[in-house]
Amino acid sequence: MFFHPLDFLIIIAFGLSLWAQFRVKGNFEKYAGVYASSGLTGAEIARNLLDQNGLYDVPVEHIRGSLTDHYDPMRKTVRLSDSVYGSQSIAAVSVAAHEVGHAIQHSEAYGALVLRHKMFPIVNFTSGIAPFLLLGGFLLGSLNLIGLGIIFFSAVVAFQLVTLPVEFNASSRAKQLMISEGYITNAEERSVSRVLNAAALTYVAAALISLLQLFKFIAIFSQGNRE
Repeated sequence: MFFHPLDFLIIIAFGLSLWAQFRVKGNFEKYAGVYASSGLTGAEIARNLLDQNGLYDVPVEHIRGSLTDHYDPMRKTVRLSDSVYGSQSIAAVSVAAHEVGHAIQHSEAYGALVLRHKMFPIVNFTSGIAPFLLLGGFLLGSLNLIGLGIIFFSAVVAFQLVTLPVEFNASSRAKQLMISEGYITNAEERSVSRVLNAAALTYVAAALISLLQLFKFIAIFSQGNRE
């Protein structure tokens, strides 16, 4: 009853998402065993890059977990996980530099990041409501509920699409910063790219899944209106 031709593409996109997550873990584990020539830890790389960009007031903190690394825009803090903070590996310095890239975006009021921050309160609300509206609309056969659910879900999809340039830009900044400051060699550049590109692919897959789901809901809504 709920099967739609776009479901086939959604299944493929889910497969891509699983593959991307596997690739992130695989690449991180692979390059976690390859030490960077700089001899610096993820925390040291982050601190040096922040200072070299005038962000002396942005602290670098240790956070528990694996791949839980992030930049907190509210507290203006770079947080690095167990496997990154004290590690001298290619994987660790790549992730650390990526988070610094977000801190620099914040300091420069990078357009896509500013938009993402402004969208967050709205998306935080709509993401929790949209599934219930859509489910209720399908179960009750209510086009009004489905239409409202589509509007709310559209905000979620827009947020994911805006996230893409933010993540790709942070990775690009990370690699350029490490090269310009001499923290990685030309031979290490390819390894850094593999770590960063794998992580970015997970965001692409997630956005693709949501976009296809949105198209499916719109198609069902349009068909219901015609009938």
